[in-house]
Amino acid sequence: MNSEKLFPMFLKLASRLCLVVGAGTIAEAKIASLLEAGAKIRVVAPEATLQLRSWAQSNAIEWHQRPFQPADLEGIFLVVAATSSTELHERIFALATQTGVLCNIVDVPALCDFYYPSVVQRGALQIAISTAGLSPALAQRLRKQLEAQFGLEYEDWLAQLGEAREKLHSKDMDPDERKRLLHEIAGEEAFQAFLRNRHR
Repeated sequence: MNSEKLFPMFLKLASRLCLVVGAGTIAEAKIASLLEAGAKIRVVAPEATLQLRSWAQSNAIEWHQRPFQPADLEGIFLVVAATSSTELHERIFALATQTGVLCNIVDVPALCDFYYPSVVQRGALQIAISTAGLSPALAQRLRKQLEAQFGLEYEDWLAQLGEAREKLHSKDMDPDERKRLLHEIAGEEAFQAFLRNRHR
């Protein structure tokens, strides 16, 4: 049983070089989320899905049509591997550990430095759920519940809160008063008022 305590964080991947080994449908989903985060992506795999080939043709990703080589980890920030070879996965994880590259071997928690959480996305609002690899099915169920609880209106409300925060920070005022106002505008009453105005 996995009793490791995970450190939750959100990574900025813009312009960081990430390696994906494998180019099947599972790898494709991982690549899509890396692309959304603005990462620079290098894929190493002899074969690839149509979507992956399309990304390569449009230069959204860099695809090396060959098997993995240890040198592929040079200059890499993180690596994700999704192939059918257990032996290759173990080799990639060992090499990544030696070179200090963060590694995720898809669906093998023991060979992961980090996990892909289930995510509820509402614009800039992200709610990430992890079960430390113990039950991805539970994480998905909780994600669905949270998606129902935090509707699409949160995207607009958060954008409005961001603008209000910027205005308050541009004013010369007492820091405690600013903090009080920031909490007030993010409160439940303010949210209900936002919803009423939205539906007028």
